[in-house]
Amino acid sequence: MAHVLRAPGSAYSVQCILQIFHKLCACHLLNMHQSLHTSRKGDDTCEFEAFQSGHCSGTMLDVAREIQKQIGLEPGYYSIPKCRANLLKYQPAQKDLPERTMKDSFTTAVLPLSTVPIRERYVNHLGRVRIGRLMEELDLFAVWICHRHLCIPTLPKGIPVPYNFVTFLYDSVDFTNINRISASEDIELCGHVSWTGNSCMELTIYIRQIMQTIAKAIIMMVARNATNTRSAPVNALEPANEEEKLCLANSIKRQKKRMAKQSKSVLNIKPTSSDGKLMYEIFKRTRGMNALGIRSMPSKLPPNCKWMSQSFQTTMLHAFPENRNSHNYIFAGFVMRSAVEISFITACIHAGGRPLIQCIMDVEFYRPLKMNSFLKVTSYVVYTFERYIQLLTIVQALDANNMVQITTNALHLTYKAERNVTEVLPSTYQETLWYINGRNKFHAFQKLREARKVNKESQTSVRTGEN
Repeated sequence: MAHVLRAPGSAYSVQCILQIFHKLCACHLLNMHQSLHTSRKGDDTCEFEAFQSGHCSGTMLDVAREIQKQIGLEPGYYSIPKCRANLLKYQPAQKDLPERTMKDSFTTAVLPLSTVPIRERYVNHLGRVRIGRLMEELDLFAVWICHRHLCIPTLPKGIPVPYNFVTFLYDSVDFTNINRISASEDIELCGHVSWTGNSCMELTIYIRQIMQTIAKAIIMMVARNATNTRSAPVNALEPANEEEKLCLANSIKRQKKRMAKQSKSVLNIKPTSSDGKLMYEIFKRTRGMNALGIRSMPSKLPPNCKWMSQSFQTTMLHAFPENRNSHNYIFAGFVMRSAVEISFITACIHAGGRPLIQCIMDVEFYRPLKMNSFLKVTSYVVYTFERYIQLLTIVQALDANNMVQITTNALHLTYKAERNVTEVLPSTYQETLWYINGRNKFHAFQKLREARKVNKESQTSVRTGEN
């Protein structure tokens, strides 16, 4: 669900003064960038050109305010949020919702990093952009796209939208040109709904800067009713042209893969014969001929290797009201930011430098997080290959009342270092499963890059009329 509350006294308060100026300038700059892009013949072809609607939502602060207005959220913190049960009577039936196209939900918003007070919120001590902050804004933008897709003709004017939109899954966030990102240039977020089910939606979102794509994200969102007690129907998606048909076809393929992926995970089923072979190879490397030794670990690792049990970092966090959503649960974007930042620290320590993020994949949200929870975020290096580091980051919630601990999120992240990194090896059966799963995630990342390249070529062919 959207984080629509901004902390008073933060850098965003400065933007209130510049709101109108930024909204006008942002839209003007985006239109200028798009017109320049159409005349620019570079290798960074816009994958979303066919879905352009010309709609600009202004800055991300404008987006947050518009969501707050649409759901009727009143300012201020209340330990018990305002009841929205009166909105349940406005819940539409599926048959009352008209079909929508991808252009209907397409929009663009800006993070005005060229403004110094705003920039400080999004940079680290090296003056580089904080990827965790981008993920936080990405989650908010995803909710806004859901609002734009939703169309309820029967809703009376002035009545808040009887919906809540919840983050269900980050299928992937694939970073490109990440080494070129600047902390002093505005960043654009643009995207649209690319698939719908009865109550769920797949979103395709791009993060761009100076006419270059920084990241492409595929996110699954779920629609809930006004009281967040059950699912709610959404408008069906009807492609309007050949480009939208191609995009929908690719989304349907992804949905089928998502359905099959969980059941095939090495963490859920018996390891395959190839997995068993890999396990045996790791066993021989780490145990050697001393398989009957009484010690639980060998006294010596292979050269340039490190135990997985020694390759992790963990932290405890306390969420505050500024990190909440409208139902007093912890905002999913805050969880994403925290997990990405501890993952970056883990990757830096393992690489002995400043690796660059390449991909975030299969981010699962198992259950909502209560405001009285303490968060334990642990990031493990589970697989390495040459310059690449694959991490598994687990978020656990500790209830402040009864101290019960539950796992709420799992993230899989890929980083690339400046030089080859120390190989990580498992020492237990569970770690071996993590190692195999991390290896599978890394291979999926490689396939994602190849598939994205092929998809861009297909879209170009459709656009130009080639077979």
